[in-house]
Amino acid sequence: MKVLIKGAGDLATGIGCRLHRCGFDLVMTDIPVPTTVRRTVAFSRAVYEGQAKVEDITGVLCHSLEEIQETIARDQVAVVVDEECRIREEWKPDVVVDAIIAKKNLGTRITDAEVVVGVGPGFTAGLDCHVVVETKRGHNLGRCIWEGSAYPNTGVPGMIGGYDKERIIRATDDGLFQGQVKIGDLVDKGDLVGYSGDSPIYALVGGVVRGLLQDGVEVTTGMKSGDIDPRGIVENCYTISDKAASIGGGVLEAILSLKKKKR
Repeated sequence: MKVLIKGAGDLATGIGCRLHRCGFDLVMTDIPVPTTVRRTVAFSRAVYEGQAKVEDITGVLCHSLEEIQETIARDQVAVVVDEECRIREEWKPDVVVDAIIAKKNLGTRITDAEVVVGVGPGFTAGLDCHVVVETKRGHNLGRCIWEGSAYPNTGVPGMIGGYDKERIIRATDDGLFQGQVKIGDLVDKGDLVGYSGDSPIYALVGGVVRGLLQDGVEVTTGMKSGDIDPRGIVENCYTISDKAASIGGGVLEAILSLKKKKR
């Protein structure tokens, strides 16, 4: 079965890895300059590195339908730069999963494929997709929503290790981002972690740098540029998160449930 996933960030990649292991053929799309901070577990990295390995699965940047087919034949995930998702018309997927996590619908329609799944807020089951998968941490994380929408975006990140908004590394000015640490580094509160333009960015909490933008990305004041995990477990920087795995399970359930109903 052919699945097109819009987005190739860490949550989309968690979905993609779960589907790939279950035998689905995958194409994932992203923008020309991805802004994924958890780059070590995201296929979006393939956009500027050519390929990206996440756990035991490799994503490869493709430029044509022929390259996509060759990549899938090698049991790899095809990644394409396609902000408008034009590849949908050419590849004709059975399933479309919108995992851009934009907190709003950027153009997905329920008619885009036989099965259309919206991930997170911004979608309404039965209106612009067949089913929505919840992305908010808590009791309903990963749950399939067959009527209505996911929890609205609160603007406050989920609590990890007793911290929420303090975990986020945010740009302090407009300009180009330049990291002063690497993903996997341990930092203390107050440490210099990067610059946005000429403006320094300091850690608001101690822990391990779990995510960080690639150098040279243009950022604006307040833009999410990284992520610190106060639990300080370095190994977690290189494996799919519990949240991404739960959402991936929800998407898998959604696809198989809808296919069963259609039979």
